[in-house]
Amino acid sequence: MQVLKFGGSSVANATNISRVLDIVTAAAGKDRVILVLSAISGCTDSLLAISSGPGDPDGRLEMAAPLLERHKDIITRLFTGKERDEAMDQCKSIFESMVHSPAEEIVTFGELLSSSIVARKLACDRIETLWLDSRKLIIKGDKDQTYKNISDAIEANPGGRVFVAPGFIASDANGRPTTLGRGGSDYSAAIYAAGAKADTLEIWTDVPGMMTANPKTVPLARTIPLMSYGAALDMATHGAKVLYAPTVKPAMDAGLPINIRNTFNPSDPGTIISSPETSGSNGWTGVTSTDSPQKEETLIYLINDTPINPEASCDRVTDCLRKAGIEPLEVTSSDTDVCASIRTAVANAALQAIHREFFETVPLSETLVFIAGFGSVAKAFIQLLGENAAAAQRNGKALRIIGLGNSHRYIIDKEGISPQEAAQKLESGVYYSGNKYIDAILECAPRRSIFIDLTDSEDIHRSFTRLLRAGINIVTSNRRSIAVPFVEFAAMKAAARENGAFIRYETTVGSALPVLGSISLSANSGDEILSIEAVVSCTLNQIFSSYDLFPGTFADIVRKAQEDGLTEKDPRIDLAGTDALRKLLIISREAGIPLEERDVEIRPVIGMDTPLDRLYPTLEAMEPQFAAAEREADKTLSHQRFVATLRKDPASPNGYKASVRTRLVDQKHPAYWLKGTENALIIRSAFHPYPLLIQGPGEGAQQAAGSVLNDVLR
Repeated sequence: MQVLKFGGSSVANATNISRVLDIVTAAAGKDRVILVLSAISGCTDSLLAISSGPGDPDGRLEMAAPLLERHKDIITRLFTGKERDEAMDQCKSIFESMVHSPAEEIVTFGELLSSSIVARKLACDRIETLWLDSRKLIIKGDKDQTYKNISDAIEANPGGRVFVAPGFIASDANGRPTTLGRGGSDYSAAIYAAGAKADTLEIWTDVPGMMTANPKTVPLARTIPLMSYGAALDMATHGAKVLYAPTVKPAMDAGLPINIRNTFNPSDPGTIISSPETSGSNGWTGVTSTDSPQKEETLIYLINDTPINPEASCDRVTDCLRKAGIEPLEVTSSDTDVCASIRTAVANAALQAIHREFFETVPLSETLVFIAGFGSVAKAFIQLLGENAAAAQRNGKALRIIGLGNSHRYIIDKEGISPQEAAQKLESGVYYSGNKYIDAILECAPRRSIFIDLTDSEDIHRSFTRLLRAGINIVTSNRRSIAVPFVEFAAMKAAARENGAFIRYETTVGSALPVLGSISLSANSGDEILSIEAVVSCTLNQIFSSYDLFPGTFADIVRKAQEDGLTEKDPRIDLAGTDALRKLLIISREAGIPLEERDVEIRPVIGMDTPLDRLYPTLEAMEPQFAAAEREADKTLSHQRFVATLRKDPASPNGYKASVRTRLVDQKHPAYWLKGTENALIIRSAFHPYPLLIQGPGEGAQQAAGSVLNDVLR
């Protein structure tokens, strides 16, 4: 048995819930799962406000309207048809019960809502699912009866594959609904794990595990891979928000490791918390803090996994603070911890000084970063940069954003721009047009600074050569900047070589997938590329795979993709194959083939010559053609896929024939199995008898931001 708990940010919206469903489905393929869920982010605060508001149901329902809309939006995006109607009815019923409940019970409804939606979705996906009512199973203050209730509920349903339980809520000794405290869903998960005698307890959240410090305060904080129950309890008790302190005891009593994982990066192993004997951890673990506003003091705790030398440890903390110009009010110690009392006004500087002394060992060189663009990828990148400064540290770099611009404003602040203040600073920045932002960068940026293009601009690349000649490195996710005429591309590469700079653009094809690096390695090693097949249009793969599975016309599927933000602002760019063409040009150039647009045969789904205001009527008129193609695919047990192909052909210009078009692929072809916005690249070369397949998510701001950060750091 496995217990997986997901927090509020992990179920905040339909996109995040889809990630949760993928993780849970994979886990259920290995063993039975108890899935414990928090309320969607912000829900508990809203319910507390409702509980202290009007006492009448109508007044409460009016206050709850925005919260109801959030849940309805999630249902709309997760379900279709009859299943959507049933989920909506259940959601409205829960809200109706909530507004008629005693004020003190209103806060218990958030987890009921999230867990009922997810349980229904799993059941719709044909997974044997059972919803468990934590109010009947978890009796606050009665461990033995609670564990028996959980064990009995599991044993009574031997066919269940996934048991979905609301976290946070329980009942008191009199059977009335109550809660386990803010953060109590972690505690719920530990109780279920102990009661079910689980083998695995995973706490999934929005950070990469327990960290050596709060990364919002200490940018170079890093994930703690292994730690003891005692150290985890100390950190949670003294201010670390990742883990709810009472969670530790049930797991520790059961000898069950706690694995803290990141929902948004499932491949990251996170933090494993276990006994000192099995954790392998030894030494300083992390630094936390708690504020005392009345005294204007902050207590900073330096945690160790093993007994310390109290006097030497206190002296070391005192010395490092004094070197930072901070005089502690008091420094004391226990068997494993040091506690420093600091004036709150200098608490952040004190935390950074202690962390630097005990956890930062790599000499750092500071790199200045200038960002163009402030869309979803840019915002995710800025946040990621703040949260993952430890990754830069491991590469000997300290990255500081000092420039940020969008299409009409820019700000340059040599003191640095933090993720928290980025939007506000940009809004108050300099209004500009033309190349003024680039000119300002060139005036102040030292060599080896990094300019990051996260725009979708058609012409920003015209400034790249100027930047590279100034020794400024470039990282871009904007494929328009790279899929330019080959002479312009070659000029950029030459400027980079001649001036000791780099231009990197891995994210332009396949988002976070290692597509271009793999092609470049093959080409640079002397391997002869025989062919490349690339399904790299996330939009068209989503459209074709949806058309294959769901009711509605082709036009309906395109319209939904546009509404969901999957298409370009002008969907014709996707349907005409322009996006796939750009990616094919970049792929070919990375393979050393100077392909131009004119060298590519394009068979669009619909051409750019179709007036934009006639797009959907035209698609509706073409429905018989689309339907016939889909029938042909079904007849041959194939799927339609939009494929960009580069194939060796001595008779063609540059020795290769290139095309972008819709193809039928059978079950033997890797692209047959692609779903949604997945991408795939199949490389065949002379050196290797079997093709190289690169496949995975091809869309997502978080994934693209991570790939951009890799380009910055490598």
